[in-house]
This record gives sequence, C-alpha cells and structure tokens, in this order.
Amino acid sequence: MAMAGRFRSSVPRVVNSLMSDSLSAHRSAVERSLICPNFTDSQESSFLQQSRNLSSASPPKEPKIKVPVAMFGGSGNYASALYIAAAKAKTLDKVESELLDLVAASEKSPTFSQFMKDLAVPADTRVKAITEICDQAKFSEVTKNFLVVLADNGRLRHVDTIAKRFSDLTMAHRGEIKAIVTTVIPLPAEEEKELKDTLQEILGKGKTVKLEQKIDPSILGGLVVEFSQKVFDMSIKTRAKQMERFLRDPINFDA
Repeated sequence: MAMAGRFRSSVPRVVNSLMSDSLSAHRSAVERSLICPNFTDSQESSFLQQSRNLSSASPPKEPKIKVPVAMFGGSGNYASALYIAAAKAKTLDKVESELLDLVAASEKSPTFSQFMKDLAVPADTRVKAITEICDQAKFSEVTKNFLVVLADNGRLRHVDTIAKRFSDLTMAHRGEIKAIVTTVIPLPAEEEKELKDTLQEILGKGKTVKLEQKIDPSILGGLVVEFSQKVFDMSIKTRAKQMERFLRDPINFDA
C-alpha cells in the first residue's frame, strides 16, 4: 500500500512536468536503445511474436513456458506476452501488483488518465513519462519495459483491459476460479462464506474460489452467480419475467 501511495503521488507531477517540455525534443540513440528496441506501428504484430519468442527462450532442458489460458484479441495478445516474460523472470505476482497500481493511479488522477488516452501526445513524451514514473515507483524491469512498449505504440489507453486479462492468466496459474455474485445489497459475511463453500464443493479439489461481489439494484432481489462460463440466475427480476411469460401464454382448455 505504501508503494501504491508513493506511486500515485508521483504521477501528476511527472506528467505535468513532461507535458510542459518541448514536444519536439528527441531522445538520443543511446537512451532509445536502453529503454526499448526500435518499434513502429507497422511492426506491432511482429513484436508480440518476438516477445513470446524472446521471453520464452530458455537454457537447454528448461521447459517452455506456456500461458494457462488461451487469450484472443489485441489485449489478450499483450497480456499473454507479458505473462510469458513475467513467468520467465519469476515475477508474476509482482508484475500483477504493479499493473493494478498503475490502473488504480489512472482512476484516481484525471491528469494521468487523460495523458494515457491522448494520442496527440508524442511517443517520446509518453515513453519518457512512463520511464520516470516506473523508476520512481521502483517497478520491475519486466513491467517497465512492457509499459514503455505500450507508451511507444499508443496502447496505454488499453492498460486497464490488459491488466484484467493478465490477472485472469495469473489466477489460472494459481488454480483460482473467479466467481462473481450479483446482489441488490452486499451479502452478509455468513452467507458469503456459505456460497463460497458451495461453489468450492462444485469445483472440487485443485481449484480455489475467489468470490467477487457486485451490487446491481436492477435485479430487484435474489442473486446471480457467474463462474466457469456458467450463469446461475436466481434474481427476482428474472423470475418475474418468467412468470410474466407464463401468464401471457394462451391456455388451451381443450387439452
């Protein structure tokens, strides 16, 4: 928590300072080579493949690292490449925590959030800002290098989605299954434990349930449980719709 607080406090200052710099300033070739390899938008697809190849490269007899869950789409590809690099460096938990810190900082700082979304900001300025922020927050090299690539290619605006996909991968790696329970009001601790225990019995050994509560007054009452690509809808809203359909169906008295 202390690191997250220090990280959030440094973000606005770094961004404001860099945004006031001359936007036409260029990094030296040495600085560029130290931060990340040459990378242009036209090379983006090849970078993802190269990241997988480089991060999964291992000494002889060392098993190849694979993602525990297949991911698709741009965010999924980035998350998968980051997972392989972090697993290779044995920093999965640290990288996950750092990404979540960054997302939390963007949610609490309008200036930083706008900075990450604004494609008008030159790539050099984005890279310099992210580099300084990562250095001040003492982020790992894996996280820093990854964020630099996102900054260099205008993909920082997708970091929240990438972070979620990365968390899905780390949870799968730990044998955790996320279950989302939606209710009108928060479940009492006793009922939450009972639900968690029930889901744990369904999943069996080898898996751990991570319960996440979601509040949605529109369901009117009851609950909706989502886990392992299954949905158990026991909400009053759904029951009311089912009853409405039943009452609207014509009655065949000749049957």
